[in-house]
Amino acid sequence: MAKYRSLTVLAALLAGTLAAGIAGAASASAAPGALPGIDVNSHNGPLNWAKVAKHVRFVYAKATEGTYYTNPDFTNQYNGPYRHGVIRGAYHFAIPGKSSGATQAVYFLKHGGGWSRDGRTLPGAVDLEPNPYGRECYGLSKRQMTSWTWDFVNAYHRYTGVYPVIYTSATWWKACTGNAQGFSAYDPLWIASYGRSSGSVTGYRTFTFWQYSKQGSLPGDQDVFNGTYARLRSLADG
Repeated sequence: MAKYRSLTVLAALLAGTLAAGIAGAASASAAPGALPGIDVNSHNGPLNWAKVAKHVRFVYAKATEGTYYTNPDFTNQYNGPYRHGVIRGAYHFAIPGKSSGATQAVYFLKHGGGWSRDGRTLPGAVDLEPNPYGRECYGLSKRQMTSWTWDFVNAYHRYTGVYPVIYTSATWWKACTGNAQGFSAYDPLWIASYGRSSGSVTGYRTFTFWQYSKQGSLPGDQDVFNGTYARLRSLADG
């Protein structure tokens, strides 16, 4: 995300059945036309949200990475959209192998990754993608990576009462988790796929968010929400 250039609500929700925060499920094709959004990080710097907000319905801002980094522009990028009536969320760039999933979830929560039932704050997202500093899967086996992800997901849920969004690509998910199953019952999918189709991640019938381009007319990466604004608000409501 931040690092697909440097960087997943609910099946029930998208199907119209709010089933306790459960996510799920067919690939959309062509570029998104429904609810536009963006995700941003420190490379984008402080933004003029009075100008940007009118063009987006949601924003995800990078809060943390591993247990050693916080985004210096997070306050602007996270609170700015909120103040202009835009639904916002925070994401954590995972560095599996350096510390446990639970440890990184807590670090994320302590530095902006929390959630509140205000209808305008999305569940936090965990960014799982190729290691920008070394081996693609961070030196972990598929089993270890799957276990790490469950550790993060469960810890986030334990402290907030909601499950985090999982951001990933189909290729990384296959290579590093072996297409791990079960997450679609809890975690909305945010898929990274730069083409005319969103593609799909094994275990999910569709995406919740789709990052379809690394650049566009708006700052940051370009995204779309797979549903109506009412559904987006429902996700923010937990």
